[in-house]
Amino acid sequence: MSLLVKICGLSTRETLDVALQSGADMVGFVFFPPSPRHLSLEVARELGRHARGRAIKVALTVDADDATFGNIIDALRPDILQVHGKETNARLRDIKQKFGLPVMKALAVETPADLAALSGYAAVADRILFDAHPPRDATRPGGLGATFDWHVLEKLDLKLPFMVSGGLSAANVAEAIRVTGAGGVDVSSGVESMPGVKDPEMIRAFIRAARDAELASPLPASGKRSDRSCDPGEGEPPHLSPNSRQEPLTSTVSPQGRGEGAETARRRGQKK
Repeated sequence: MSLLVKICGLSTRETLDVALQSGADMVGFVFFPPSPRHLSLEVARELGRHARGRAIKVALTVDADDATFGNIIDALRPDILQVHGKETNARLRDIKQKFGLPVMKALAVETPADLAALSGYAAVADRILFDAHPPRDATRPGGLGATFDWHVLEKLDLKLPFMVSGGLSAANVAEAIRVTGAGGVDVSSGVESMPGVKDPEMIRAFIRAARDAELASPLPASGKRSDRSCDPGEGEPPHLSPNSRQEPLTSTVSPQGRGEGAETARRRGQKK
């Protein structure tokens, strides 16, 4: 099944276009003031309109209240809410019920002990994002360019779709995919020339490296990477399902269809 590639922390139309044209499946937008990638609602509204129908839009928040969620949803019209703070299982359930959107929960990982909370989150969330533990003096929980030991996830038995993030770049994304068998990869600082400033060539290089890795080590439909029930073509809605035998994650949301970038389409043609 196809690997999901997410470019997070986008803040300009230029870099958003590069991500979309290069074949990104997901584009992420950050709403957390301490982050150098934080967006105003006005900018989010513009970028949300620009991306509509071209990729899955993900809104990233940290311990946001209901009013903040409402404002973000009104501006961006996201397909998924990514929560990256200390949200409890009860809070995740509340967010899903109130806003009718799938939720991706970020979980910081350093040692196997950090997976203890996974079963509780997996019972509520629609998708898990594994990220590196931030340093103790960090002002934000992610986007810091730090990696974690991917072998912690090597024998993970998780029925829920999951993605890997934390210090990924074009140089190491293939190894992260190989070790974890993740159904998706998420990059932010690894495609930046400086904090908060995305580099078009680095975006292209990351997506190209991820697609090359996917073609080099494909998994069967029953493997860990069974992250999507189909590989949508132009105008077909992607079904964000845990595996190919289950229904879409939520009946309340039907994410917009996406058109593949030229590079992705070319590589898929070669694979066939």
